[in-house]
Amino acid sequence: MIYHDLVDSIVAALEARDQYTANHSRRVSDMTEQACICLGMAEEDYENIHMAAHVHDIGKIGIPDAILSKPDKLNDEEWSYIKMHPQIGADILSKSKTLQPLAEIVLHHHERWDGGGYPSGLKKSDIPWGARIIAICDSIDAMMSNRVYRKALTSEQCKREMAKFSGKLYDPQIVQCVVEHWDKIVEPIYINQQEL
Repeated sequence: MIYHDLVDSIVAALEARDQYTANHSRRVSDMTEQACICLGMAEEDYENIHMAAHVHDIGKIGIPDAILSKPDKLNDEEWSYIKMHPQIGADILSKSKTLQPLAEIVLHHHERWDGGGYPSGLKKSDIPWGARIIAICDSIDAMMSNRVYRKALTSEQCKREMAKFSGKLYDPQIVQCVVEHWDKIVEPIYINQQEL
């Protein structure tokens, strides 16, 4: 119970700083939990992954407001700041013995299946399992959310993007599961946002 309370407190701190990031984290954690279920994982095996999804962007608390809240696309220098958020998040979580199991998952949620991600350039099975699941759910939410500079993708457009980058950005096994169970993992979250 204390474990869950700590995670809820961290999410509340993030929400106080940035409403979009907090809502994004909730959507990603909901999708992550359903993806874990569809992948056949037992609750005790995915509990840390689900909680890591709740706090995967906590490191953004250390990113300057001017960058975090910029309404336009970021330039290269600003992206270099954004790319620091997984390490900042892992550092925050590592301070608590209770939350340390979440730190490695949070640290690597922007790694890519082909090794082109950050911060460590890990690839394939070197990327923690939970981080691979969160990476996919994180990308789906980014694509299916409106931005100042572009409209949200439709469900079908998003599925095509996931298939296109399966085996490049994302673990193909997880992508296949998510696409096959889209109605359970993704649709319930966006059903009121757009026609699916």
